[in-house]
Amino acid sequence: MITKLSHSTLYVKDQEKALEFYRDKLGFKVIMDVTMDNGFRWITVQPPNQKDLEIVLMKPLAGPMLDNESAKAMQLLLDKGLMGAGVFDTDDCQKTYEHLRNKGVEFSQPPAERFYGIEAIFRDNCGNWFSLTERKE
Repeated sequence: MITKLSHSTLYVKDQEKALEFYRDKLGFKVIMDVTMDNGFRWITVQPPNQKDLEIVLMKPLAGPMLDNESAKAMQLLLDKGLMGAGVFDTDDCQKTYEHLRNKGVEFSQPPAERFYGIEAIFRDNCGNWFSLTERKE
């Protein structure tokens, strides 16, 4: 029986830049940062209040999961900033928006009222965009 999702992969253009963004701007905790003998780097981070999920920051490289063509396609999507990666919840969207903007996080949409709550849209530095959402009760 499956009990939970423990890891989710987020493809990034540059692992070092991604690590700096998620650690230094978003305040995520680094769980693993290991470079293997073959040069493959395994980095996982997690939001400070979500101890049961690790986000894998991975370059889209050809290998067991992606063939050459798929890796290039993924890289192209990242280069264009078209990877919509998910939703981060917050208790106060306006306050979090201001805090992250002051840290240099790029927002394509400021906080706005939606039927499901207050939402802002931001981008990381590696081609992914996210919803930052304060959900309605």
